[in-house]
Amino acid sequence: MKKTLLALAVAAALVPSLVMAEAGDIVVRLRATHISADESSSLGATTAANYNLATAQALYGSSTATTAELRVDSNTIPEIDFSYYITKNIAAELILAAGTRHDVKITGSTANPTTNNPNLGSVNLLPPTLTAQWHFNPDQTIDPYVGAGLSYVRAMDNSLNYSNNATGSLPIRISRNSIGPAIQAGFDYNLENKWLLNFDVKKIWFDTKVEANTGTGWTKIDQLDVNPWVVSVGFGRKF
Repeated sequence: MKKTLLALAVAAALVPSLVMAEAGDIVVRLRATHISADESSSLGATTAANYNLATAQALYGSSTATTAELRVDSNTIPEIDFSYYITKNIAAELILAAGTRHDVKITGSTANPTTNNPNLGSVNLLPPTLTAQWHFNPDQTIDPYVGAGLSYVRAMDNSLNYSNNATGSLPIRISRNSIGPAIQAGFDYNLENKWLLNFDVKKIWFDTKVEANTGTGWTKIDQLDVNPWVVSVGFGRKF
């Protein structure tokens, strides 16, 4: 019996020590994050409504004056986030990033494609996001969660430019600040010595007003719904 107990004690000592999050813990994660816009644009129709159809035709082409749209490309960035466990089931997560740069272009335009540049430039967005999470299996190796919260999007540079042979250089800008709801789902995979792996998916809804200046002041040409998917993978540690 004594030998059996000793063998069990030795075996237990050799089992990896997995430390689950508890109330008051802070988890810091470093992740690679891919941001993919799921945009909805009415560039041509809004330009025609707020300027006139002739301006929209000169900018985007007579056959596509009301169907031209804006598109925002994807980007992958490093990201750091901090989670504070209010209880072992409930955590608040703050996601920070240095900024994510996205190219913006016009699609659907057929007006003089050899002299009209559909690429408007790029914008740099800072998207801190705060969510409340529910960890519904906190005492296991795999710790899944869902969450919801708000994202604040700050355009650190918001100037674009459309080069057009009919109107010349057309300055364009987007809103400096945007706020929208966010939802998420993911899981932590607990490792030894308070380390963990993480996979996370978020959906963020936000829009931005797009304005152009033809020399008579700024006029709205689109209300661009960006609505990105944000997919992250990385590692973290509990403190």
